[in-house]
Amino acid sequence: MIWFTIAALAYAAGGVFMKASQGATRLGPTLVFLALFVAGALAQARGMRDAALSTSYILVLGLEAMAAVLLGTLYLQESLGLTRVLAMSLIVAGVTWLRVL
Repeated sequence: MIWFTIAALAYAAGGVFMKASQGATRLGPTLVFLALFVAGALAQARGMRDAALSTSYILVLGLEAMAAVLLGTLYLQESLGLTRVLAMSLIVAGVTWLRVL
């Protein structure tokens, strides 16, 4: 689970730098988001070593989505309305359900 969390956080942080790269036209943020995406992929690969593809992939995507919403709210001043909170609740419920199956 720790590897999946690291992967999701790396991907979400990479998304913040992807936004800052302005379409990969700014070198510094572009290099940072690429490095974070590679780090995320390596962490996910490590976590998937002992886990099923379907559940681990969905887990990382769900965690990444929640982290992206939170980072967007905290660092990019995006709104966190009721719809986003409900959507994140559905993601948590879906990932939890998938892990139980």
